[in-house]
Amino acid sequence: MKNGFKSIFLPLLTAAIWGTAFVAQDVCAGNVPPVTFNALRFFIAVLFLLLVRAVFGIVRRRRLSAVGSSEERPARVGGDTTGLNNNKSDGKTLLTAGALCGLALAAASNLQQAGMDAGTEAGKAGFITALYVVLVPVIGLFLKKRFPKAFWAGLALALAGLYLLCVHGSFTLSAGDLLMLLCAAAFAVQILLIDRFASDLDPIDFCIAEFAFAALFSAVPALILERPDWGRVLEYALPILYVAVFSCGIAYLLQIIAQREGEAEIVSLLFCMESVFSVIGGALILSQRMSAREYAGCALILLAVVIAKLPQKGGEAGKGAQKE
Repeated sequence: MKNGFKSIFLPLLTAAIWGTAFVAQDVCAGNVPPVTFNALRFFIAVLFLLLVRAVFGIVRRRRLSAVGSSEERPARVGGDTTGLNNNKSDGKTLLTAGALCGLALAAASNLQQAGMDAGTEAGKAGFITALYVVLVPVIGLFLKKRFPKAFWAGLALALAGLYLLCVHGSFTLSAGDLLMLLCAAAFAVQILLIDRFASDLDPIDFCIAEFAFAALFSAVPALILERPDWGRVLEYALPILYVAVFSCGIAYLLQIIAQREGEAEIVSLLFCMESVFSVIGGALILSQRMSAREYAGCALILLAVVIAKLPQKGGEAGKGAQKE
């Protein structure tokens, strides 16, 4: 599977998982305290990924023993782009990356859940959160990156599509919406931090470290500020487990692998397909009807992704961002 294909397929798969998980988050909002919710899901995600890591280790040891004990441990080379358990992560870099990304992820997730808990409805929350698609390239400009015109055209279409898809009626900012704006900024920082560290670390190690710190940064304020009803928390165990295993354990691992394959700005644009998948999932699973406005929004976002991934003169497709 070529890297160019992975740089499209993996972000889209990640967006599909995030889109369906948004429903589970909405179910828990108002029923499980927001910081407690995130502390639980990050802790469960760590346990899940430790299990995944152990399984990969067993499979790898059996494969090595099958080809002979004299064979050297294969190193990660250019053709191996995932690096799952094929390279050891430097401890200091892993701790630094885990702490920084975990802090950004905890801040983004807790702001998002608090915003939904404050009354921001799911569609509007999805639109505001997806504004990281704008913030990532804007921050990139400060890092002296240049983007082709096709990227900016795709970005404008994506914003228009997200608005048609997610926002119904007048658009006014409430206290919950302001929390969502801060959430979008934190997610933009998290995406850029992953772009900085992803190529240097084993994806599973990186993801475990990120979630471990995110769980810590969520658990401390949860213990201080919240008094959850644990009986009620258990009532929502299934949506919490779904978000922990799929949205965190699987999707964020795919995010790290995807960002090893492509530019953060292009990948983040693909991630905004999350809103499309959430609406389509509602129509297919919950028999919710999609309006002509929502179909138009989906079409604009799909067109935006196609335009942003068009080959650029003098460069590869999907490698739109260039350092000056």
